[in-house]
Amino acid sequence: MEELGRLDRLPPYVFATVTALKADLRRQGEDIIDLGMGNPDLATPKHIVDKLREASLKAPNHRYSASRGITKLRMAICDWYQRRYNVELDPESEAIVTIGAKEGISHLVLAITKPGDVVFAPNPTYPIHPFSAIIAGGDLRGIPLGPDRDFFEDLQTATRQAWPKPKLLILSYPHNPTTMVVDLEFFKKVVAFCREHHMYVIHDFAYADLVFDGYKAPSLLQVPGAKEIGVELFSLSKSYSMAGWRVGFAVGNPRLIYALTRIKSYLDYGVFQPIQIAAIIALNGPQECVHEIVSVYKERRDVLIRGLNRVGWKIEKPKGTMFVWARIPEPFRSMGSVEFAKYLIREAKVAVSPGRGFGDYGDDHVRFALVENPHRIKQAVRGIHKALHKG
Repeated sequence: MEELGRLDRLPPYVFATVTALKADLRRQGEDIIDLGMGNPDLATPKHIVDKLREASLKAPNHRYSASRGITKLRMAICDWYQRRYNVELDPESEAIVTIGAKEGISHLVLAITKPGDVVFAPNPTYPIHPFSAIIAGGDLRGIPLGPDRDFFEDLQTATRQAWPKPKLLILSYPHNPTTMVVDLEFFKKVVAFCREHHMYVIHDFAYADLVFDGYKAPSLLQVPGAKEIGVELFSLSKSYSMAGWRVGFAVGNPRLIYALTRIKSYLDYGVFQPIQIAAIIALNGPQECVHEIVSVYKERRDVLIRGLNRVGWKIEKPKGTMFVWARIPEPFRSMGSVEFAKYLIREAKVAVSPGRGFGDYGDDHVRFALVENPHRIKQAVRGIHKALHKG
């Protein structure tokens, strides 16, 4: 058979075996509590849905839209940044609407990466960050990420060892899957490093609002000079529970925004216009709904952490994201994350994501997604307790 080009460079899909086992057990009638995929289960706030319904009834909104997003939405995006981070943006040259953050990242990397260009991404991390570089033909280099690592020391080492010199660094904080958070000083060091080494930086800011215990996530663009080398992407999926709507945006460096605008002009006609109009209402409207969504995830986090700690699986509370990143208990660690995740499905009736699916450095962890209500989470903990005791 003939090779399939770029697809042949992609690694095997690690989550597939766990997904297949989950589906098989459900077909047999088993009640599997799915804490694997980070698929928000909360309803989109009513005022946003109402605006979608209203806009959908207007025939002109059924036509092709604009691939870079309608003007009023780009203005709303820039106003949102001004209110939240005191960052000024030009809606014409420094903002573009994307079909979620994932599409924006993958197409931006495709637009600016030539075959052989060196791209840095953390390991472990959300799969599209490294995979976008692989799809674009880039030379991916992983930067180990963990509590026992010095990120900037590893970044410096990787830069010294890279040839040609690295072109791009992809980051995301609060971080999926590790839930790591950073302060503004971290981004100041990132900007200084990338400017010194003539690198671009893409920051995936999908979990900007999903933060707890008084922590506030800083924006990369708050750093003076950040727009010279970087862009930031945000998705409405988590903050406004609009995952299936597929709408987000990228802001920052005009040259990178132009590159994404140009490639998207060949690939799509933009998001369905009523969705863009509803997104304006989400960004400009009352934000109490965001606080309510965050409080739901916080309650779920607390129930899961409290329960796991009680049964002997000691985990610190994360300060951000909708996940819990849990190191596999020592007696099971030699199994690796894929086999341990399969063990939890069979014995605890709980599905989690194996850490290896986010990179080799994640293989001693599994990730819980906070996508079930407290009652189901308590049920999951009971099942996990039995599985750990049996093992």
